[in-house]
Amino acid sequence: MNNLAETSAVDDEPLYNIGVVERMTGIPIATIRVWERRYGFPTPARTAGGHRLYSEQEVVRLRWVKARVDEGMQAAQAVKALRHLESQGQTPELQFAPAVPPRADDATLRGPAAHLVTETAFAVFQERLVAALRVHDLELADQVLRELLVLYPLEEVIFEVITPTLETIGQQWTEGQVSVATEHLATHYIRHHLLMWLNTGVRTHPVRPTVLACAPGELHEGSLLILGVMLRRQGWPVAYLGQSLPLPDLAAFVREIQPPAVVLVAMREETAQALTEWPQWLPEVAQTGQPPVTYGGLVFTEQPQWRGRVPGIFLGATLREGVQTLERLLRPALMR
Repeated sequence: MNNLAETSAVDDEPLYNIGVVERMTGIPIATIRVWERRYGFPTPARTAGGHRLYSEQEVVRLRWVKARVDEGMQAAQAVKALRHLESQGQTPELQFAPAVPPRADDATLRGPAAHLVTETAFAVFQERLVAALRVHDLELADQVLRELLVLYPLEEVIFEVITPTLETIGQQWTEGQVSVATEHLATHYIRHHLLMWLNTGVRTHPVRPTVLACAPGELHEGSLLILGVMLRRQGWPVAYLGQSLPLPDLAAFVREIQPPAVVLVAMREETAQALTEWPQWLPEVAQTGQPPVTYGGLVFTEQPQWRGRVPGIFLGATLREGVQTLERLLRPALMR
């Protein structure tokens, strides 16, 4: 299988505080601290203030040990087994247990009243993040994201805070409320985090990667990145090609790796028009419908008439709909 479909390396950059790790692994904070004291495991980094920060790799190692403990192994033996595995040059990445689902007593699961509280909280966090980015305080922006990730799953953070923050900053730039420099700083800050989340995550399904690319001339890649992160979080490998990809290069790449699906994004009429020409470069795909070519973006939401002009499958009017459409299209790849 093409190496693009292999599981990506797990990031060792310290990212998550201990509260986030508890949520990601299902291991109580007290237990994590006891394991660290007794077994020297895990091995978090420390902030200047002495607070623990854990990398994605440490989260993977914790999940692996928890899975062994859940199977009946003593914690000390599980840690010893992990170290033996790593001493042999092997990685626990392919064997770790899946993330623990949200707890039944989570505030987001307590009915309509709690749902309204959660919506309000997301709005407050978004305002704080936008405010931090507008005054160029990236440390404060980092603090807002850390607080969010303690309370909510990454998927909800992206849908409910990151996405509207991108939209708000873009709108404020359009209206002249922020400068081009501020808009670029905010966009690149969020892009950095999305790329980091795109390249880390759970074990991927044993299928070829889905190709994601912006239309020729399209430089706005925020929604494409978000789709990529969501696919990656659900276990689908992705080949992210980014901004303004010429159609001949897209065609050559698709023929080379034979993806289960192609995702194309256009935000403006000009770039949507460019997408109408993809069948000229992939006539066999246009004829057979395999792999399915999907498309989305602001122009298709605000001007629905464009949905009939671009060949392929419209992903939906929202990012959530787009993720659902892709999930439906990708599922058959697991049966091949």
